[in-house]
Amino acid sequence: MKKVLFLSAALVAFASCKQESQPAPDQPAETPADTIKKDTVALFPSKQSRLLAANFEAAPADSRFPKVLSTEQQEPKYATFGKKITADKALSDAAMLKKYEGLKKGDTIQIKFKSKVSSVCKKKGCWMKMDLPQKKNAFVRFKDYEFFVPLNADNSTAIVSGKAYIDEISVAELKHYAKDGGKSQQEIDKIKEPQITYAFLADGVLLAQ
Repeated sequence: MKKVLFLSAALVAFASCKQESQPAPDQPAETPADTIKKDTVALFPSKQSRLLAANFEAAPADSRFPKVLSTEQQEPKYATFGKKITADKALSDAAMLKKYEGLKKGDTIQIKFKSKVSSVCKKKGCWMKMDLPQKKNAFVRFKDYEFFVPLNADNSTAIVSGKAYIDEISVAELKHYAKDGGKSQQEIDKIKEPQITYAFLADGVLLAQ
């Protein structure tokens, strides 16, 4: 009888120990992140430290907040015209204006820059103007007329690669370009003097799609 009582007591004690060793239903098992967090808080018992410790816990993925793309991934797709070029290392419009301001007539530099197309030849797409700061623009033509751009490229983002230089456009040429650009006869008749312009002879063009 004593043996039976002793065995029953041992079984009850074993069950009690096993129950105490398991986490309570409302207290999940400790993870490595919990350990790091507790240790960090113990070392630095401040509100700021507790916030730092919380950073060790990986946040679950949430479909409501899509992953932000990198700058490279956000780069638009481009259509290529003329020589195949890349979008990397293209100067901004502000940097390009500084380059033009450092040129004098007769100077030529090989360069690539990015800006918005302000107007395009409405007959063939054989030239376009690209915005520069201070209400200025670069007049872009295409090498040897080997290629043209779409007639509806206005307001598109473009990257051009080629030669930049200072040019003087005659009155006759200015009137021709004004007509091709869709200007009224009244506007064309106002052209009385040649114009010093920031010129660009492009061998390759990228237009954002």
